[in-house]
Amino acid sequence: MKAVGYYKPLPITEPEALLDLDLPEPTASGHDLLVEVRAVSVNPVDTKIRKRNTPRGNDARVLGFDAAGVVKSAGSETELFKPGDEVYYAGNNERPGSNAQLQLVDERIVGRKPASLSFAEAAALPLTAITAWELLFDRFCIARSQEPTGESILVIGAAGGVGSILTQIARKLTGLTVIGTASRPETTGWVRSLGAHHVIDHSWPLPDELRRIGIPQVNYVASLTQTPLHFTEAAEVLVPQGKFGLIDDLGPNDVGLLRRKCISFHWEYMFTRAVFATPDMIAQHHLLDEVADLVDQGVLRSTMQENYGKINADNLKRAHAMLESGHTFGKVVLEGW
Repeated sequence: MKAVGYYKPLPITEPEALLDLDLPEPTASGHDLLVEVRAVSVNPVDTKIRKRNTPRGNDARVLGFDAAGVVKSAGSETELFKPGDEVYYAGNNERPGSNAQLQLVDERIVGRKPASLSFAEAAALPLTAITAWELLFDRFCIARSQEPTGESILVIGAAGGVGSILTQIARKLTGLTVIGTASRPETTGWVRSLGAHHVIDHSWPLPDELRRIGIPQVNYVASLTQTPLHFTEAAEVLVPQGKFGLIDDLGPNDVGLLRRKCISFHWEYMFTRAVFATPDMIAQHHLLDEVADLVDQGVLRSTMQENYGKINADNLKRAHAMLESGHTFGKVVLEGW
């Protein structure tokens, strides 16, 4: 089968940073589905692993986590899907990835593809939707209600992959006032289109920007990018007993800054359930099915922004380079072989 992978960590400008490969076809067993991958999207985690992680032994590492495709076969312990079903999922970062024509994935972290979306549009959603959903409802424990609560959430990096779906979920499924950050006219417009009540500029001091819109303090901060740069200001603008969540690294900052206000600290890592096979692992299946329902009802929409064409090394290099530039918003997808 065709696949794209690498043998050693390299800058994306190097010819061997990503390579077209021909690999054996895997076989489904146990809880696994064998999925014919029709479309994928690229996430920052792809670029980070490619730059930092050396593959084990002499085997190539196949990256890719978001995927949408069709079930080709199913293991003996599967119950949720059958051959021919259209699915989408974010996978497990300790297994071979979705940048391959065929991929094995545990059905308990797979959802039905939204019927109203193309494979490319669907592939933009799984990893970021899981991350956003878990952060809002599992980590922050925010109530599902559209009744205004008088509380607010600051989404740092609202135009990024996670921010683009978190902003929608927070606006449509909670009673929070949603404040997104963006720094360019096109990203500011994008965040507004996703439903943010306010958009502020994270290239300026966040306390000043929040005072400008008349909301000097917030109850929640979802820090989705450049947390080392924004952490001190986030601690300043959070109310006492507020909640701070992040998906990247804290850097040299001292989490003790949150102590005096008794602010809780939450790290969201959407691979945890799959990597540790937690007893509630199937929650990601239910989550993705609910997101699919919300998309088909018109409540949520795909965050696909650009389609880079066929899934091959050249196009994936282009996608990795664009993510590393920091100039993307929404999601970059690839489709077909």
